[in-house]
Amino acid sequence: MRPVMFFAVVLTLFVAACQTITPEEQRAIDAHTCSSFGFKRGTTPFSNCLLRLDLDRRADRRAQMVADQGMLYGPPYYRYGWW
Repeated sequence: MRPVMFFAVVLTLFVAACQTITPEEQRAIDAHTCSSFGFKRGTTPFSNCLLRLDLDRRADRRAQMVADQGMLYGPPYYRYGWW
């Protein structure tokens, strides 16, 4: 019985890890966030809030890509030869 329970837990965790947020869901989350900040839908400040959230998310993704590549302080330096 234990192997079946273990398999069920692992399968549940695997399926949960594969879930991603769709663009529509992300837009709804951002709209709720901007509304909670007090911005009214359909106004320029509300649009600016949505834009700022999107730009921040993109900057975070770029920073993560750079960190994942190990190039936080520039490309790696390779020295060839024995000297």
